Amino acid sequence: MFLLSFDIEEFDMPFEYGKEISFDDQINISITGTHAILDLLEKHRFKATFFSTVIFAQHAPAIIARIKAEGHELASHSYHHSKFEPKDLALSKQKLEEIFEGTIYGFRMPRMMPVDEKEIAKAGYTYNSSINPTYLPGRYNNLKVSRTYFIKDGVLQLPASVSPWLRIPLFWLSFHNFPLWLYKNLIKKTFKKDGYVNIYFHPWEFTDLDKKETYGFPGYVSKNSGDKMISRMNELLGWINQQGFANSTIHQFLKSINH
Repeated sequence: MFLLSFDIEEFDMPFEYGKEISFDDQINISITGTHAILDLLEKHRFKATFFSTVIFAQHAPAIIARIKAEGHELASHSYHHSKFEPKDLALSKQKLEEIFEGTIYGFRMPRMMPVDEKEIAKAGYTYNSSINPTYLPGRYNNLKVSRTYFIKDGVLQLPASVSPWLRIPLFWLSFHNFPLWLYKNLIKKTFKKDGYVNIYFHPWEFTDLDKKETYGFPGYVSKNSGDKMISRMNELLGWINQQGFANSTIHQFLKSINH
């Protein structure tokens, strides 16, 4: 199964690079990128999971309505993107269920940071997808964590996919920087080994990030963004369909493996 997810959020990443960006721009850039994503999913008949912060959902009702109308899953990306309190686990689930008018099953911590699984369970989630089981200097050191899904404290943990050898992450930065032939090869090897692939992206990647004075991003972040990202994702989704890899929301996939 091919599992595709998107973290829809306030575009606050420029703050990490010492740049300012208005709240309206944070929201509007993510709205623009999410519409581009939804257009691609509709074109290729893909279903995906969208992890949304409450703040973004409150300011992008048309996006949330479109996600629901087009049969995708909405999950929680906490209440805010740049700050977190344990109470946000239950509160974000409650608020998103009100906005979405449907059940929220999953959670992903902003920036894939650690989160207490016991608190996840207490908040009522059935799965957590907040682990990148690889090593990235200054960000992650999860080489001892299972590459594939597992249960912890009553919650199903669904790590982001990494390659079977060397644990090369298949997340958004890899997609921007690897040649497509290499990325596709890693997808095939991972799918063959694990029976599924779980990868994630962000809506702002589908907008032009080549504005160093505005965003301050290094080249490895801004590379292949905007129209180039749309083109690369279009090619990837077409290729996945050609390979015959089925796709689904994360919730539907986890239901199938629990039976």
